[in-house]
Amino acid sequence: MGLLDLFRRTPATANVAKERLRIIVAQERSSRGAPDFLPLLRRELLEVIRKYVNVDPDSVQVNVEQDGGHDVLELSVSLPEKLR
Repeated sequence: MGLLDLFRRTPATANVAKERLRIIVAQERSSRGAPDFLPLLRRELLEVIRKYVNVDPDSVQVNVEQDGGHDVLELSVSLPEKLR
């Protein structure tokens, strides 16, 4: 194993890092012009979802985007692999 082998990354690791960066950038862009009610809406949605499925708080994402002349509310929930 050479010294350069320590700095090489596998393509899978690079793809994961790229996807994480893409998510972070999207969240930053959406939070700049985000309405004030989004954090409260996210908390309340999380409470309702947790009544039925045990999900991680970080797995719930709420975004508002502009599509033409309309505001679009986007809700994304990553469910656990095994539901109880």
